[in-house]
Amino acid sequence: MDRPKIICHMLISLDGKVTGSFLEQPQAKAGEELYYRMHRDFGAQAFACGRITMEQSFTDDAYPDLAPFLDAPVPEGDFIADSGCPRYAVAFDRKGRIGWKSGYIQDEDEGYSGAHIVEVVTEDAKSPCRAYLRSIGVSYIYADTVLEAMQKLKSYFGIELLLLEGGSELNAAFLQEDLVDEISLVQVPVLADGKAKPLFQQPSMKPASLMMCETQADGTLVLKYSLRG
Repeated sequence: MDRPKIICHMLISLDGKVTGSFLEQPQAKAGEELYYRMHRDFGAQAFACGRITMEQSFTDDAYPDLAPFLDAPVPEGDFIADSGCPRYAVAFDRKGRIGWKSGYIQDEDEGYSGAHIVEVVTEDAKSPCRAYLRSIGVSYIYADTVLEAMQKLKSYFGIELLLLEGGSELNAAFLQEDLVDEISLVQVPVLADGKAKPLFQQPSMKPASLMMCETQADGTLVLKYSLRG
C-alpha cells in the first residue's frame, strides 16, 4: 500500500458528536483519559487534525507574525525539515496560517509532545507563510487531495500508521476518498448540545464490521469498526 493505514480515532458523545460542551462534563472525564491512553497505545507514527483542532489544542488560536517575511524568497515545492522523527503531527492547513512557535508539538501528553509538525498546504499558502514555517523548522507538503497527502507522508517520512483525529469536515474528506480503514470510538455517556458537530460532516454511506465493543464501569463504550469488510 502506497499510503499509511488510517484509523479514525475519536472521542464522541452519546449522540455521536465530536465537539461541544459535553467534553467539559464530569461524565466525560474518564472517557477522555481513556481516549488519550488509547492514542498512546496505538503506537502510530502520526496523527492528523484540521486547522481549527490544531489551533485550539496546541497554539491557543495564535497567528504567526509574518511582517519579517513579506519579501523573503522561498523555494518552490515541498519542504522537509525532519524526516527522522519518531512521531509526526499532520496539520491540514490549506493556507499555512497556524501560529506554530517551533517545529515540534509541546504538550503535557507524551503521546503528542515532541511530534514533528508537518503542514499539508495548497497553492493558497503564500510565500510569507511558507517562509515563516521554514524559519521555525515546520515541514510542509503540497497536496490537492487527501490521498496525495497520505502518499507523500509515507514516501517522505515512512509513516505506516496514522490516527485521524480531527474535525468532522476533515474526517469526512478522508471517508469520501475511501481512506479510512478502521474507526475507533470512545463514547462517553453524555448528550451533546445542538451546536455540536458530528463525527463525519456529510458522510458517505459505507458498511462497517464491528471488531470490538467494551463497556467501562462508568458507562463509557469503546467501539472499533473495520471499513474493509
